[in-house]
Amino acid sequence: MKIAIPKEQRPDESRVAASPETVKKLINLGFEVAVEKGAGLGAAIPDEAYEKAGATIAADATVAFGSADVVAKVRRPLPEETKGLKSGTLVISIMDPFRAGDELKPLQEAGVTSFAMDLIPRITRAQSMDVLSSQSNLAGYKAVLDAAAVYGSAFPQRMPPPGTVPRARALVMGAGVAGLQAIATAKRLGAIVSATDVRPAAKEQVESLGGKFVAVEDEEFKQAETAGGYAKEMSDEYKKKQAALTAETIAKMDIVITTALIPGRPAPKLISKEMVESMKPGSVIVDLAVETGGNCELSEPGKVVDHNGVKIVGYVNVPSRLAADASALYARNIYNFIELLVDKEEKKLAVNWEDQIVAETCVIRDGKLVHPALGGEIETPKEEAPAEPAAEEEKSDDSSDGQGG
Repeated sequence: MKIAIPKEQRPDESRVAASPETVKKLINLGFEVAVEKGAGLGAAIPDEAYEKAGATIAADATVAFGSADVVAKVRRPLPEETKGLKSGTLVISIMDPFRAGDELKPLQEAGVTSFAMDLIPRITRAQSMDVLSSQSNLAGYKAVLDAAAVYGSAFPQRMPPPGTVPRARALVMGAGVAGLQAIATAKRLGAIVSATDVRPAAKEQVESLGGKFVAVEDEEFKQAETAGGYAKEMSDEYKKKQAALTAETIAKMDIVITTALIPGRPAPKLISKEMVESMKPGSVIVDLAVETGGNCELSEPGKVVDHNGVKIVGYVNVPSRLAADASALYARNIYNFIELLVDKEEKKLAVNWEDQIVAETCVIRDGKLVHPALGGEIETPKEEAPAEPAAEEEKSDDSSDGQGG
């Protein structure tokens, strides 16, 4: 079995799909590992580290792809990257299939089988492969650091001789993995933290981290979570009530971090222009959903927008801005998924198409689009029980005030 680890070609991507640690594990599974020259440099992993782990260094992706049975990437291959793929190759990456557009066609034409790591089901058995959680955890942490870098004041209360500097007030919108980590990080920096979410289970999680939960807790709110742990789309009536409460809350905030996403849908608009204009000059909004349309009406991908003194941060691909840790976590996610596809005794690929994880992540099979959500007609196995939410959060070292994340 041969596996190729190419260098990512998208300009905003610094991560890599394998680490020296996972290269060793892949070799133990029976793989010959080829890593494209320079693939790990953005994540501070030199070629020599891969060679020491047992991989060979390929001059370019075409060389690596040509004989590969498996190609592991971070992001979906660009059309020009599919030219070196042989028919039947298993391509594993973050596919973002709902926004892929015409970029799926070259993969189909190449006759490959493609798995989307971002479609890993939220079940207990798949937690070690859950890319969305591993990367969102880092994104939530980095969002707070980005806010602190742009914010012109300190987060914690200060009492120097000239007078007291008050604590910053922060609101985190969306208490999933990214949001919970943002709450924990903002608390560690000394802010007074509040959070919103439409899922009832989030209330206890937010409060356990020392945050104040802000939501319209009516009957619809009590039914606002899917079996897989995702937030449901709320009614227009509920959105109006929540928007009114949010507007009242946002006007008092110094920092707002938005993390709300709906799988396969544009990001919900949570912050209007009027809400931005109600905030004090010097306040900061960090929009982690900017790449899928944004939670803030005024955010722009890749930019820091200044609107009447309020700065709206729209950095894209935030996990890649912590490339070393993001790559280490992603590489483990990838390895754990690949391990599922291998017969360990015979050391050969043995894809079990009846496995729920395999079926729900497969987008293209032998060149044919098969995922039901994309128009495919494959029948998926019976769903397993969903995993407990927020499994990726770390515990804070400040246990005295319930802080963690």
